[in-house]
Amino acid sequence: MEKDHDHNDILDDLVSCFLDEFLKLGIEKDGSIPPIKFEQVSFSHPVVINYTSGTTGLPKPLVHGTGALISVSNGFFINCDTDRDSAWLSVSPVGWASWTIFAGLHFLGQELVIYEGSPYYLTPTNMWDLLAKHKVTHTYIPPSVVDEFQKRDYLPSKSHDLSSLKLILSGGSVVKPNNYDFMKKIIPHVLFANSYGGTETMGVCIATEMSLPAFKTEINAPCLGTCMEVLDESGNPVVGELGEIVISKPLPSLCLGLWGDEDGSIFREKYFSKYKGIFAMGDYGIINPITKNWRIVCRSDETLKQRGCRFGSSEIYNVVDTFPEVRDSVCVSQYNKELDERAILFLKMRDGYKFNEDLVSRMRTAIAQKLTVRHVPDVIIETREIPYNLNDKKMEIIVKKIINKLPYNSDTVVNPGSLQYYYEVPELQGL
Repeated sequence: MEKDHDHNDILDDLVSCFLDEFLKLGIEKDGSIPPIKFEQVSFSHPVVINYTSGTTGLPKPLVHGTGALISVSNGFFINCDTDRDSAWLSVSPVGWASWTIFAGLHFLGQELVIYEGSPYYLTPTNMWDLLAKHKVTHTYIPPSVVDEFQKRDYLPSKSHDLSSLKLILSGGSVVKPNNYDFMKKIIPHVLFANSYGGTETMGVCIATEMSLPAFKTEINAPCLGTCMEVLDESGNPVVGELGEIVISKPLPSLCLGLWGDEDGSIFREKYFSKYKGIFAMGDYGIINPITKNWRIVCRSDETLKQRGCRFGSSEIYNVVDTFPEVRDSVCVSQYNKELDERAILFLKMRDGYKFNEDLVSRMRTAIAQKLTVRHVPDVIIETREIPYNLNDKKMEIIVKKIINKLPYNSDTVVNPGSLQYYYEVPELQGL
């Protein structure tokens, strides 16, 4: 058996150390602590490395400078109606960019509530207990956690005093209509809103501006000084059409590059190759021509194009999530030899329900009515499990590669046993 690294082995690697060892570095031999020396560095001096979530492959190590602090001040202090009396609780693990982002709120003199464990596995009311006990004013809850609250029926009780809450912010993946409906039902006095940003910007790019009208599933304002656009495949700005979300002008909080990418070639290929000189976020969205608000649709490599209709997988999930029989779903493209594309929808059933043709028929009708006939997946079948990564995001790209017999990397899949259900699926053969 291979021996685990002990304490000294790790310190000898000179790439990491424990907190107690780090703190001792500031103590002189006589036990005195010298005064802190501040050194002025350039604005682009590397400060922190944060990894992406790994939805399209291995997580990318993004290097950020001091612009990360500006992003926090911009997106949260200006837009979210906060002050020094604000208290934040973020439902996000240490590995997420949101952890680093919310830690930066100390820069604004605001209070952070830190908890250990899961927001819903300790007790059914653990999350609501924390919000009430610490008089939290603002909280960040990812859509996947909102889904779990709804599916588990983990609701605040009448004894929970949530009067301090001003804003429940969500993001990190597509926020669905049923997330809004659920939160409005259980906490009607609090604004539940969406936001958009990422590890690349170390903060929010498109925010909920609380002085402007808010519409369900939409985000109402790009952050101050942030030039956001939606471009079509030719690189032209579009409104009312699905397109790639980009940052078209320099942004102080944008990442500096990738750790280990000495000449910057990997960074340029990843973010600047699609539109020359323009930073592509890797997501698709739509600007509402009436409200001018933004709607985030999906990752750009998760779009589907069936019968000439291009759409995001989240549009299908919005309909599927209204069916109480379904626990989860994943929708991806399959290609034939001529590279014609069809949509495949996999359904994971809730305990106590069975997959049958009646469900499939009702789902096809609902998708056609709420979207269009061209959105209806050609194939709707059952699956036992759906792959997720460590950040609790569906691994659509891996499912897509498996059913199209393409190579893939499963290192970021937290439940790799789920992948077996997508090999050689009988209904998908002979295309």
